[in-house]
Amino acid sequence: MSVKILIADDHKIMRDGLRQLLEKEAGMDVIAEAKDGFETMELAEQLRPDIIIMDISMSGLNGMDATRHIMAKEMGCRIIALSMHADKRFVAGMFEAGAMGYLLKDCAYDELIKAIQQVLSGRTYLCSLISGVVIHDYVQRLRKSKPVQLSLREKEILQLLAEGHNTKQIADKLRVSIKTVETHRQHIMSKLGIFSIADLTKYAIREGLTSLES
Repeated sequence: MSVKILIADDHKIMRDGLRQLLEKEAGMDVIAEAKDGFETMELAEQLRPDIIIMDISMSGLNGMDATRHIMAKEMGCRIIALSMHADKRFVAGMFEAGAMGYLLKDCAYDELIKAIQQVLSGRTYLCSLISGVVIHDYVQRLRKSKPVQLSLREKEILQLLAEGHNTKQIADKLRVSIKTVETHRQHIMSKLGIFSIADLTKYAIREGLTSLES
């Protein structure tokens, strides 16, 4: 049984080129073409294609919004974005809208076939030209979201502060100078972005450093 494909792109030369290439593949049938998002939505509802190859920048209704509308109707279509935009905002936006694949128009034709096959099997596909950009962005976000690391000494001082000890009492208990305690307290506040004892106490309880029962 052939895979039914709908091509959505506002450039006829692009649609014609894709049709010619796809129809050379065994088991692939381009059943329709659409020039904008509105036409794509209508054809998707009428013809129920297996795959929609969706351009993002189309007049009238763009591909991202068309994807949202189509996915909301749960017609069983699987959408692959084919765009000139490598910007992570477009990539994230299309996947958030419900697309299962994203390719740049500069990608090799073989990648489109690979994307169709993967998407049909229920997996997502990201073309090799932008996967590095997306991975880099993901790593950067992970780095930014890493929990703040306090040293052992800073944790000790934070616990004692949360339990109501003043600077001199902490210095005596830890056998360090008052200036050392004050320096550590400044570092703790700077690292956590917390500048009141009340909020430091809440943080210490939340992180399990103290229960205030002792």
